[in-house]
Amino acid sequence: MWSFVGDKSHQCWLWWAIDHVSGVVLVYCFGTREHKYLDELCGLLAAFRLNVVYCDDNFVYKSRLTEGVVRVGKCNTQCIERKHLSLRTWCSRLVRKGIRFSKSVLMHKTIVGLIINFWFYGRDLPYHLT
Repeated sequence: MWSFVGDKSHQCWLWWAIDHVSGVVLVYCFGTREHKYLDELCGLLAAFRLNVVYCDDNFVYKSRLTEGVVRVGKCNTQCIERKHLSLRTWCSRLVRKGIRFSKSVLMHKTIVGLIINFWFYGRDLPYHLT
């Protein structure tokens, strides 16, 4: 999922994996659309021992994942596209034509990570009233 920090020339991609059957978010990480971030995501996914990966036609998938595992096409990616829409609705920093955007990568990762943890994992953040 594409977003930006500061201006649109500084792209920040959300890499995440969603269980195809249940729609549960398994893992996520942030970065650009390069091999090292797919490697980071695959490292996080190693414990799940996946048999099939449904994805778009990004060149990094073909070079890092075996052909028998990868299934390219839009017909099996509706679940993740729906999660993209929900996340863009809940987090105004991800709206493409909005005025609310992150000015630092750290703040962008923090805010989007908090929203993912709250909405998809149901984790409340501890807070203290003083």
